Amino acid sequence: MNAIEKPTSKYVLRPDEMASYSPANHTGTKNTRLVSAAINGAQYMEVVLGEVEKGAGVSTHAHPGMEQAQYFIEGEAEVIIDGVAYQARAGDLCFFPPDVFHSVRVTSERMKVLIIYSPPYAENPDKVVRK
Repeated sequence: MNAIEKPTSKYVLRPDEMASYSPANHTGTKNTRLVSAAINGAQYMEVVLGEVEKGAGVSTHAHPGMEQAQYFIEGEAEVIIDGVAYQARAGDLCFFPPDVFHSVRVTSERMKVLIIYSPPYAENPDKVVRK
């Protein structure tokens, strides 16, 4: 095995070799956490790869004191940020400021997004507020 074939480490990760989970209050969603304190010692951010089925997503919510960004790798979705609807597609990035309500509903066959939280979310129910 040469250096290029080396298995996943805490610094170079292969998402398809990592455990996935269904996040709370989401439908048709499979997330894979890529950067976190537990995985690679990250203290100030968390990165998650999300795959979501058509018509699924997350209802309106906000993250107190936390910034979130979603980079669309594949697919399209209706994204509502602070009451304004947008159609986001592959290549777009959505930014959700702290305390701003937002929701996402997939309109294509599936969606794949890279999600970044700062500070880390870690599926902590104290870090989300629902309408």
